[in-house]
Amino acid sequence: MNQNYVTVTQLTKYIKYIIDNDIHLNNIYLKGEISNFKRHTRGHLYFTIKDENTRINAIMFVSNASRLKFEPMDGMKVLITGKVSVYESTGAYQIYVSDMVEDGVGNLYVAYEQLKKKLELEGLFDPAKKKKIPKIPKTIGIITAPTGAAIKDILSTIKRRWPIAKTILFPSLVQGAEASGDILRNIELSKNFDLDVLIIGRGGGSIEDLWCFNDEEVARAIYNLDVPVISAVGHEIDFTISDFVADLRAPTPTGAAEMAVPNMNDVISYLSQVEKRMLAGINNIITLKQKKLKSVMDSPIIRNPISIYEVKEQKFDNIYERLILGLRKIVDKNQYDLTLINNKLSNNIVSFLDSNKHDFEKILSKLEVLNPMLTLKRGYAIVKSDDKVIDKKSLLNKGDSITVEMQDGNFEAVVK
Repeated sequence: MNQNYVTVTQLTKYIKYIIDNDIHLNNIYLKGEISNFKRHTRGHLYFTIKDENTRINAIMFVSNASRLKFEPMDGMKVLITGKVSVYESTGAYQIYVSDMVEDGVGNLYVAYEQLKKKLELEGLFDPAKKKKIPKIPKTIGIITAPTGAAIKDILSTIKRRWPIAKTILFPSLVQGAEASGDILRNIELSKNFDLDVLIIGRGGGSIEDLWCFNDEEVARAIYNLDVPVISAVGHEIDFTISDFVADLRAPTPTGAAEMAVPNMNDVISYLSQVEKRMLAGINNIITLKQKKLKSVMDSPIIRNPISIYEVKEQKFDNIYERLILGLRKIVDKNQYDLTLINNKLSNNIVSFLDSNKHDFEKILSKLEVLNPMLTLKRGYAIVKSDDKVIDKKSLLNKGDSITVEMQDGNFEAVVK
């Protein structure tokens, strides 16, 4: 028997291996028409995709089918994203669908994904750059159609939750070729008002209906606003570029109003709790201060304030006594030193006088010899003229007045 024979299972597994490892078949874009559509009770979708010449079986599991924004049906032309693989039980190849959109809006979907990727790379979706929605807004701007369920839901919700808020409607087209330009004009107009938050949105619709909110200029205008923006476009399953660039995305217009304003009853309840906590805090402070005051009032010093003086007086007496004692010691010590110095000085003076007494007597004797009074005692006289001593006769003339000084006195005379 030829050993090269393989089983059907082995062949099927090999073919499946080849297809599963072909990168071109792992992510394929396919367009065609739906036929033999069937929704399983578990939510999976089974159908056939065909064109004029051939067909391929398709399956879309419930995890992906739940994201569809339309109801598939026979005869519908669609654009499919998925991967090709082999179902081993039958050996048939089929496409496992991950995404599906109606053909005709396929180009819009591709443009949407391209713009989304572009703006995301530029950082326009960065959560760190999102502005916070104020907790208590005073003025709320609304850009939407002036008629329809969206504006009614927004206004009724704000009035019910926070009736003191002021609302300013900027009526705008929200569908059609001119809607993007009208939205841009109203965004620019809103800058002239002192808004705390701006709601931009409309009710649900197809991708074509919501396309003005996928406009690049609208997206950049929303991103560049100084006021925080809440995007409320379509239903909860609808996502537009405006949702990603806005500071907050609401699933519905009603949800946007709920996010924009607080609930009056919640605020009143919160303020009541704050008031209770505040009063409790004040009472605690008063109680603590009263206890502290009572402690101070009960202190011995307050009850007998003179005791402070008495303690200080006693300390002062002790210091004063130590000061006097110290001064006395200083005086006594200096008095003793002074006595020693005085005695030493007296001894030095006596010694000095004694050592110089002989010289003094000799000098005194010499002075006695030279003393003119002693000469006068021996009978001599001193003759003066004009207070000058005359020691020669030639110095006198006849008729000159002279003074004669003798031992016992002076007298005047005239020369003859």
